[in-house]
Amino acid sequence: MKVAIAKEGNMVSGHFGHCEGFEVFDIENNSIAGRNFIENPGHRPGFLPGFVAEKGIKLIIAGGMGETAQELFKENGVDVVVGAQGNLDDIINKYISGELKSTGSVCKEHQHEGHCND
Repeated sequence: MKVAIAKEGNMVSGHFGHCEGFEVFDIENNSIAGRNFIENPGHRPGFLPGFVAEKGIKLIIAGGMGETAQELFKENGVDVVVGAQGNLDDIINKYISGELKSTGSVCKEHQHEGHCND
């Protein structure tokens, strides 16, 4: 299964739409079988959920995400985990071990981009 984490450097991005890109992990038998980086092609309302789904990703992890984006991911068959904070390796290991849970939070104020977890 492919899992993507919206990232800034080695950390989870506060808002998926404005991240530098996505670290994509191939998870097989509860371990990381591979990983690669996909650059964010740019934030355009409604675009990224389809873009991510076309890459075969089945789960997106981010710090924050708007309600419409979360709905579009679900319509594209991609599960969403929001409220994640921290180092990418720590977050993917929490996911693999079943410890990572979505807070269900919704970013509503895009003028505060990057501060959705505050």
